[in-house]
Amino acid sequence: MCTCITYENGDFYFGRNLDLDCSFGEKVTVTPRNFSLNFCKSPRLEHHYAMVGMASAADSFPLYAEAMNEKGLCMAGLNFPGNALYQEACGEGIEVASFEIIPWILARCATVAQARDYLSQMRVINTSFSPQMPPAPLHWMVADRENCLVIEAVRHGLKIYDNPYGVLTNNPPFDYHLMNMNNYLNLTPQCPDNRFSSKLNLNSYAQGMGALGLPGDASSASRFVRAAFFKWNSVSKKDEASNVSQFFHILDGVAMIRGSVITEEGKYDITTYSCCMNTRTGMYYYKTYDDSCVRQVDMYGEDLEGGALVFV
Repeated sequence: MCTCITYENGDFYFGRNLDLDCSFGEKVTVTPRNFSLNFCKSPRLEHHYAMVGMASAADSFPLYAEAMNEKGLCMAGLNFPGNALYQEACGEGIEVASFEIIPWILARCATVAQARDYLSQMRVINTSFSPQMPPAPLHWMVADRENCLVIEAVRHGLKIYDNPYGVLTNNPPFDYHLMNMNNYLNLTPQCPDNRFSSKLNLNSYAQGMGALGLPGDASSASRFVRAAFFKWNSVSKKDEASNVSQFFHILDGVAMIRGSVITEEGKYDITTYSCCMNTRTGMYYYKTYDDSCVRQVDMYGEDLEGGALVFV
């Protein structure tokens, strides 16, 4: 269970809640321009765009949950069980394993438009990173300041959707979320008017009644609506501190509280971490479930001409 959003208010921001019942060994990871990216079925990349994000700490390859590159392109993978279906490798076209797709795209693409061209030729293949790490069922959101896409590898192939909301959660597939948003077109942050009947004297008796019907549960469909409502009705000053604070407040509105969601295995889903990336400055901000202090990592503060992953 996860929620990913974009946010534009002067600068452009991208980030997410990572909701899990355990840690995956995550560390903020900078991939410099000269780190050799070895892909399963694609040619090795010796030189590429630098990127920063949260990844499983593997020295041989950056297993990013989400990341941005130095050109301002961002991408995140979110859980998509029961719908994600990867193909077997056959040696045709662009074949990319699910764990490779974020660095594969961010290493060579500066814009969503460039990413779309590659994605239209891509097959996501059912290849494991290691015997202990089988492919995770994921779908992805990729965004820059101008455009946002959702990518879903399903039974009928790789589906690419334009995402006007700049929001992604989990199941069902994205076309459901697009349809479901129409059920909430009456929501408003303003004091509502009586549209029930002009013959009845109906009045608001409290603030916030314009959003009666905004779903408050933790399901992915409800989080999608709630995150979109908070994002598109957000008001913030345009300085960095205000924007970052506002971004995390939006994510807090769809965060998982320990004990509120119990998995089938009897574990607790929590928001392990939340992150926010400023695509202009290369700054990666994050906080964790047990430490609400927002910390920052400056991608440009690292040696981007280096040849080794940098774990912060």
